[in-house]
Amino acid sequence: MGLADIAVVLSKHLKHNPKNSKWLNRDRLVFSGGHASSLIYSLLYLWGYDVSIDDLKNFRQFGSKTAGHPEYGHIDGVEVTTGPLGQGIANAVGFAMAGKYAGNLLNRENAEVIDHKVYCLCGDGDLQEGISYEACALAGHLKLDNLVLIYDSNNITIEGDTSIAWSENVEKRFKAQGFKVVEIDGHNFDEIDNALNHTKNQSRPTLIIAKTKIGKGSLAHEGSHNCHGAPLGEDDIKASKKSAGLNPEAKFSVEEDVLIRFRCAIEEGELYEKEWNHLLKELPYREQNDLLELMLNPDFSKIDYPKFNDGDSVATRDSNGKILNAIAKAMPNFLGGSADLSPSNKTTLHGFGDFPNGKNIHFGIREHAMAGITNAISLYGLFLPFSATFFIFSDYLKPSARIASLMGIKHFFVWTHDSIGVGEDGPTHQPIEQLSQFRAMPNFYTFRPADGNENIESWKSAFSLNAPSGFVLSRQKLAILDTTNSFGEISRGGYLIKKAHNPTITLIATGSEVSLALEGAKALEKKGESVSVASIPCYDLFNEQDTNYIDSIIEPNTKKLAIEAGSGTEWYRFADDVICMSSFGASAPANKLFEHFGFTIENIVKRVQAL
Repeated sequence: MGLADIAVVLSKHLKHNPKNSKWLNRDRLVFSGGHASSLIYSLLYLWGYDVSIDDLKNFRQFGSKTAGHPEYGHIDGVEVTTGPLGQGIANAVGFAMAGKYAGNLLNRENAEVIDHKVYCLCGDGDLQEGISYEACALAGHLKLDNLVLIYDSNNITIEGDTSIAWSENVEKRFKAQGFKVVEIDGHNFDEIDNALNHTKNQSRPTLIIAKTKIGKGSLAHEGSHNCHGAPLGEDDIKASKKSAGLNPEAKFSVEEDVLIRFRCAIEEGELYEKEWNHLLKELPYREQNDLLELMLNPDFSKIDYPKFNDGDSVATRDSNGKILNAIAKAMPNFLGGSADLSPSNKTTLHGFGDFPNGKNIHFGIREHAMAGITNAISLYGLFLPFSATFFIFSDYLKPSARIASLMGIKHFFVWTHDSIGVGEDGPTHQPIEQLSQFRAMPNFYTFRPADGNENIESWKSAFSLNAPSGFVLSRQKLAILDTTNSFGEISRGGYLIKKAHNPTITLIATGSEVSLALEGAKALEKKGESVSVASIPCYDLFNEQDTNYIDSIIEPNTKKLAIEAGSGTEWYRFADDVICMSSFGASAPANKLFEHFGFTIENIVKRVQAL
């Protein structure tokens, strides 16, 4: 109710097509305060999206399109899943960055293919979240003049007035970050309209501080935190409707003249899109159309992956760097960057320049915003983006990774320095529980390849998934493995890198521990055991396979020992025993740590004998 006046005026500024919610050059509208979802759904209905009155009546009910917080892919017209506060601000920055990059690729002086705006409605809670600081600082640095943040400044959070925990000067904060700041009465139509018009000729992002009253129009609760989430009650609703000149007895009704005015969005939107399609047909530069077609329909067969030969020794962060560059060379829509770690993550795309004119995005030390921004770049409709940091710092971005999983988008997370193999940096930088954490996340695929060739196959699998993927990669060098006599398919998550005849033991391993498992198998065979070794680069994919395939890799009639330098508890699903980490790591050379924590041939033999 507090945002309704702004929403009405914004309606006449938005360039969108309710009958084609995926039109590329539409304005993006992000509701960072996703708890205001009833307003979002009401607007979508009024504009003419595929949202009915019955959908509105089923608000927050099981199986309804109109969930408690807006979900991408669940209802027509919602650009991105929001709810955790601050996410939408980072998403809006990501949409704006994608728009800038798309414009630099496709626009010419006399043929502007991409010229849309990104609008984001946010509130006090969004701006208190740390992710908003990270994202807005980057937006200001990049001078994203296509970004408009509309701050619903009602000074209310769930607990009461914002002054109980917040007293900063938001105007000065955003000016310091490089924004143009305008303050208005959020219930004055002329001021709202003038502010929105003012954003169209800016050379930097804009923050509109709209002073509003929560529950505007409620006779009993206007301005009170009591109406943040609680129902107003039948009596207050009727009284408020009557005060507004509406029929107090009418429910879910929209007056005809109001609906006609809002539904003009359909005719206007179809005209916008027809004009844009005509522009595409008349483009004076053929390469613009060809490039747009390549990005809309990527051909993964054109990627010329690097070669990694048996006997070489290459850290998977290094092999991954070569793979990234091969993908970037073949795919014009592949881009990404690191949270200030590209030399260590090996994620620099050589010869491709820096964003916004090139493919290398410098996110700065902003892991959470990086992930939220990259989610939106993935959703934009043209791009295949990656983000990168050390695996231990995946903790800083997990909320955004979770939202990526909920949306089922192709966001490729590159996480290096994957275990106690980090060595001297010590336990603060050595991931222990993170592998288990991401494997537990629904619709997220975590790849921990044992060498460069598994790394290539992991990328091929990731491209085929409608889900985000994480690549967990070693700092230390790993031997390129001989897979000449392997059995099974990497694309199914796991395979036998060594297949024994009538095995008595199956060793299960991932990443750097696969080579150790192969050495352990040799030692066990000298003691008369018949040993198979299973490499499982993607636990998530392997776990989805049918029982016959799983049993062909991890044979039920063998004793099974899993080996992984992480917490490893999930391996008890398949294994009788697990050599894993039961504590944090320590600061020492990597080889000393592996020895100390039991990742040795001797310990493998000992644990197998105990079985």
